[in-house]
Amino acid sequence: MAAKTDEAALGYEQARDELIEVVRRLEAGGTTLEESLALWERGEELAKVCRHWLEGARARLDAALSEGKGEGTSQGEAAEAAED
Repeated sequence: MAAKTDEAALGYEQARDELIEVVRRLEAGGTTLEESLALWERGEELAKVCRHWLEGARARLDAALSEGKGEGTSQGEAAEAAED
């Protein structure tokens, strides 16, 4: 259960940097099958953390953009009403 807590505490940049290191080690080779499997599993966990952060960022951007469009429409309608 501590691994889940550690994953949740990782920031995007930390997870990305560790994932880069995991990939580098896997590509370099020279590890045992057990080490390679452990690295692969850690890489999957880190990729999941990165995806979670990116999905959250996308949701925040989408929300901000939709708020901005909604405000722009309201202001535009108010300006048109003031002209009449």
